[in-house]
Amino acid sequence: MARILIVEDEVALASALRRGLEDERYAVDVSHDGEEGLWAASGEEYDLLILDLMLPRIDGLEVCRRLRADGRDVPVLMLTARDTTADVVSGLDAGANDYLKKPFDFDELLARVRALIRSASRATTSVLELADLEVDLAGRRVRRAGDEVSLTAKEFQVLEYLATHAGEVISKTRLAEAAWARDDYPDSNVLEVYIGNLRRKLDRGRDRALIHTVRGAGYVLRAEAAGA
Repeated sequence: MARILIVEDEVALASALRRGLEDERYAVDVSHDGEEGLWAASGEEYDLLILDLMLPRIDGLEVCRRLRADGRDVPVLMLTARDTTADVVSGLDAGANDYLKKPFDFDELLARVRALIRSASRATTSVLELADLEVDLAGRRVRRAGDEVSLTAKEFQVLEYLATHAGEVISKTRLAEAAWARDDYPDSNVLEVYIGNLRRKLDRGRDRALIHTVRGAGYVLRAEAAGA
């Protein structure tokens, strides 16, 4: 039975989520502020953390940052009443795996929960290689020509999917679905922000570009000379 921690200060919402998830046979704990949630998530092993963005004492972004800094890789579904590109990027860069805007349908939340738990259960120790790029899926580390490349959690997820399907043109919709674990994706600008960040970190100043845009089709990870 998968264990879920809900960190939500709206008591009625937290109670409703708990009942709904327990009806789906999940084991559920609830915390009502960020400090309590951080303590619970740091001391117990959970399969998923449902984390509200706006929390008393410590907000959701800080809770997520501290968990990631402590090496905790529990999947995080961020709940937020805000959905601007900047807010979404901030949450994902803090280490959240997906986000859901309030108000939401419980069936949609349940689909996200299942997808995140299923994705996290796929343990692998493989290292993907393309030209001088190495993507360590287990260690979640990236090197280019032997140099360590620092990526945010969401940047790594986008790169991981492209690397897993190297040489294949991936549509924006498909890439967003894979990286955000949802059937649709937020503002298309969000994905473009991450692709731009990856290009800057991986390709800038290199003889070979790795991330390419195929006009009208999507993106592809392949090695070719810069300017080709």
